[in-house]
Amino acid sequence: MAEAEQGSTVKVHYTGKLQDGTVFDTSKNIEPIQFVVGSGEIITGFEQAVVGMAAGDNKTVTIPCGEAYGPKREDLVAEVKRGELPPDMTLSVGQKLQIGDQESGVIVVSVVDMNEDIVKLDANHPLAGEDLVFDIELLEVL
Repeated sequence: MAEAEQGSTVKVHYTGKLQDGTVFDTSKNIEPIQFVVGSGEIITGFEQAVVGMAAGDNKTVTIPCGEAYGPKREDLVAEVKRGELPPDMTLSVGQKLQIGDQESGVIVVSVVDMNEDIVKLDANHPLAGEDLVFDIELLEVL
C-alpha cells in the first residue's frame, strides 16, 4: 500500500482539539479534506503528520503552536478610539470585523474588549498560541 510522502495527494478525515479536549473543527460529518502534502495548503505540522501514513491508518498528533498558527502576537492587538469607528456600528465582545484598505487588503479582527471610549481589536488567528491535537484518519493516497 502506498504511503503518503511529499507531493502526494491525500484525503483525510480529522478532528482538531485544544489541549483541554475542546473540539474546534472536524471533517467527520462532512466531506474529507484533500490536499497535496508539502504544498502549504494546510498547517505545516498537519502536513508532516500524514507523511508515512497509508490508507486506513489512524494517528493522534500534538502540533505545537509554531507548526500551527504561530504564537499569539501582541503587535496584532490594537486599541481604537470608539470615535474612529462608524457611530451607528453596534459592537460586542467576540464579534468579528473586516477592516483594511486597498494597500493592506482586508483582514478579520475580533473585538476582545471594549468600553465607552476604547475598542480592543485582535488580528491574531483564533488558534494562535495554541498547541493543537489532531486525530487523523488517512482515507486515500491518490
